[in-house]
Amino acid sequence: MIRVDQAGEYGATRIYAGQLAVMGDRSAAAREIAGMARQEERHQAFFDRLVAERGVRPTLLQPFWNVAGFALGAVTAAIGPEAAMACTAAVETEIDKHYSEQLQVLGDSDPALSAAIAEFQADEVEHRDTALAHGAESAPAYPLMSAAIRLGCRLAIATAKRV
Repeated sequence: MIRVDQAGEYGATRIYAGQLAVMGDRSAAAREIAGMARQEERHQAFFDRLVAERGVRPTLLQPFWNVAGFALGAVTAAIGPEAAMACTAAVETEIDKHYSEQLQVLGDSDPALSAAIAEFQADEVEHRDTALAHGAESAPAYPLMSAAIRLGCRLAIATAKRV
């Protein structure tokens, strides 16, 4: 669980890095993305610490997440701010579901981890809602883009559980 979450938060930071590399700080959307990126960096730092403290093997796919996440962010930002926001909405929709499932599995077994996941889940829901409020659904081919990104997230989660 910790390995998957650490990989996911790392992937999120790379998506935002790709978006900001293209968008810079020229727009309101870029400033929103920068704020979300800071929260994701905090989430990643938490899971990085847990990986070290609990002796969890990180995913072997981190070099792939590095490139794939950055590329996804850069491509969506190059399409436009609405597409960048569509990417965020899609990713955060899947992460919200993923964290809900983890909280059910954890129950009361690890209160500290459950509390962190619940806090991070609230941040992810806020990111999704912010993205939707900033025009995510106005992105070109939004239904197709959202479905493809959500599928990619589900595949990444499944893969990180095993590799």
